[in-house]
Amino acid sequence: MTGLRVLAVDDEQPALEDVAYLLRADPRIGEVLTARDGAAALKLLDRAMAEGRPVDAVFLDIRMRGLDGVVLGRLLAQFTRPPKIVFVTAYEDHAVDAFELKAEDYLLKPVRPERLAEAIRRVCGSRTAPEIGPQADTIPVELGGVTRFVTSTEVRYVEARGDYARLHTATGSHLVRIPLAALEERWASAGFVRVHRSYLVALRHIDELHIDSGRCVVRIGDTEIPVSRRHTRELRDLLVRRARKAGPR
Repeated sequence: MTGLRVLAVDDEQPALEDVAYLLRADPRIGEVLTARDGAAALKLLDRAMAEGRPVDAVFLDIRMRGLDGVVLGRLLAQFTRPPKIVFVTAYEDHAVDAFELKAEDYLLKPVRPERLAEAIRRVCGSRTAPEIGPQADTIPVELGGVTRFVTSTEVRYVEARGDYARLHTATGSHLVRIPLAALEERWASAGFVRVHRSYLVALRHIDELHIDSGRCVVRIGDTEIPVSRRHTRELRDLLVRRARKAGPR
């Protein structure tokens, strides 16, 4: 794999120079293009496509004069071969936009070299890894003041918390401002099913289903999750079909 061809976009020259400098210092980067606004970025991207040398990733500021980063990100998502997007911003209130646009990462200014290196690693991984399929999704979460992304494949089950949801992974949990119903719809194709008004579970992570005194529960690791009566038959049928499809081990 040759080095990544990337584009840095920021309407503040010092910030643009800083990001471009850090990008050029990374051995995984082959070429760094720069643009001072969204319109100039689109022209560069169009030219790159016409030359047959498309840009792999765009490191994109959000609040810019004229065409802002969120609008530009939506335009990029419509490309036939959209570049990966990494948002670079001084503001924390656009994580939901990053989630909707499936950004690879969300960096806060001033950008720390180790966080930029992590973002480049994510871009390289998504560029070289086999396609997981349309079910792959990411959600931004806050960890010690740093925004990171959790993929749907890491989530074992989701617990409702009013208008929020708590994502449970093998290593911890994260509270996000997304209703459980929204995740149920978004992750249906990723193998997540509603088992209770308060729980959404990933079928692949279910270790056991059992019924005791008319009460149905599923076990995921050391956690037992209740299954409501109305969801019991559907869940049991799904697990049986999944087991048949998998075949004998």
